[in-house]
Amino acid sequence: MSPPWPARRSITSMQLLTQLGLDLGLDLDTCLRDTGLSAVQLAAPHGEIDAGRELQLIANLVQALPAVADLGLQAGRRYHLTSYGAWGYAMLSSATARQAAELGLRYHGLTYAFTRISLDEDGVTASLRFDDGALDEELRPFIVQRDMVGAQLIVRELLGAPLPLTCLELRQQAPAETAPFVEAFGLAPHFAAAANRIGLAAGLLDVALPRANSQLVSACEQQCQAILTRHQWHQGLAGRVRQLLLQAPGQMSDMERVAARLHLSSRTLRRRLIDEGSSFRALQDEVRQALAEELLAAGGLSLEEIAERLGYGELSNFIHAFKRWKGTTPGRYQRGEPIS
Repeated sequence: MSPPWPARRSITSMQLLTQLGLDLGLDLDTCLRDTGLSAVQLAAPHGEIDAGRELQLIANLVQALPAVADLGLQAGRRYHLTSYGAWGYAMLSSATARQAAELGLRYHGLTYAFTRISLDEDGVTASLRFDDGALDEELRPFIVQRDMVGAQLIVRELLGAPLPLTCLELRQQAPAETAPFVEAFGLAPHFAAAANRIGLAAGLLDVALPRANSQLVSACEQQCQAILTRHQWHQGLAGRVRQLLLQAPGQMSDMERVAARLHLSSRTLRRRLIDEGSSFRALQDEVRQALAEELLAAGGLSLEEIAERLGYGELSNFIHAFKRWKGTTPGRYQRGEPIS
């Protein structure tokens, strides 16, 4: 079963966690061990990574700092709203906390959480729940603590005021020292609970937010949609097929070759793509369209050369496909002419 988090995410969370490790006395090599990242790659301002790299970094921190009982709590305090990019600014610009919560959960895949977060209400209490069922047992306390403190910090920054919690429940067993939890959340948790839950007064959801801006929230949500779509390109078997098609766009009509690269029969590849709600032909179209737009924007190639690179035997076939995708010819698209 696939994990509930997207396969790709921003590198920002790894940067925050690495700095935590450095601040607690670790060296960079220890932090990045087995992540496959160098110091130069880590410093990329807009980089993206596989989620597994961040999980490896978390494992490195947990293993290297066993005496730091509140490690996850310390990590969570570093996740300010502005560290989330367009997702954070969309929430900050929302009209109410409810709108912000709905938007935030709609684009949950753009957060750095490894728990599955949900919101429910009973009329009096609004509860944020953090499902940790997909997490490795060794990493679970750190990740749950981080995600819960991070979520509390987000709500506090949205409201621009302290956030009084009505209840706090954690599935983990009570640690020897509970004072760091009281300091982090403002009240003593109930440990060994049935679920991980933060409770707050339901009325807070309808409080007007001080930075509401409908135009900005709309623009940021469009960015969120684009980023999430890009991340989803890498998920599942369909994501692996897209990557292979991108590597050899001129051979994209050969399903047998792609299946062989994946050590599958073409029949199995077809069936598994159907299970994911896709097909080889649909993936061909997605990749061809993306590459066509990129090559037309870059310039320097004739339409015949672009068609050849995309695996079309005839220019007319490329033009027909492009008109189906964009409603105009590739030449008019490249010149920026409006669609008639």
